Amino acid sequence: MSFLNAEWRKLILVNYEVNPSVLKEYVPFGTELDLWNEKCYVSVVGFMFVNTKILGVKIPYHTTFEEVNLRFYVKRKVGDSWRRGVVFIKEIVPKPAITFIANLIYKENYRTLPMKHEWKELPTALEIAYRWRLDGGWQFIRVATEKDPLEIHENTEAEFITEHYWGYAKVSENKTNEYEVTHPRWLHYKVMDFSSHIDFTANYGIAFEFLSKHQPVSIYLAEGSPITVEPKNTF
Repeated sequence: MSFLNAEWRKLILVNYEVNPSVLKEYVPFGTELDLWNEKCYVSVVGFMFVNTKILGVKIPYHTTFEEVNLRFYVKRKVGDSWRRGVVFIKEIVPKPAITFIANLIYKENYRTLPMKHEWKELPTALEIAYRWRLDGGWQFIRVATEKDPLEIHENTEAEFITEHYWGYAKVSENKTNEYEVTHPRWLHYKVMDFSSHIDFTANYGIAFEFLSKHQPVSIYLAEGSPITVEPKNTF
């Protein structure tokens, strides 16, 4: 049985190029940084959890909620193939039970904060935003996109950002949690406008303060799909 079944919907993916040295201490044992055209990325990702079940059970008031996370990309060699995955610096959700379970079982770095979202479907556009309250003020990411979804083509940056099917969490200097995430290929929407307010120091620590002065290299809105998170493996 899958550990988690849900839908991830309307994913805003805000991507920054960084020096790989910034992420050195965060790379889990047994993995290495996964680069796109020799570029190292971190992404701020906001989306909705919908129809969430843990071990097949819906937790009351915890089935539909927002998440915003900061993540980067790694890979792990298993036999003759690579497993391409993500590592989370921090994940913000509004539901304390999700934070408790994820931190306890998967050794992720979840935090519970007040959150809200906006989904607007206009005649020719979509407007999507995710907001979280920190230190008395609202942080946010927001996009306006064309209304019709597009395929994500192979060997593109968009494919690299969206097509990672493993999660990795650093347990210790010589131990890592690994779990598989399953979902079909996603569609995306052409982004026409983007705005944000993110205090990277307050959210993610002094190591990521520099991102407050950086412009993202790309921004995507993916439609998302049903997903599963499989039970963890520790190596």
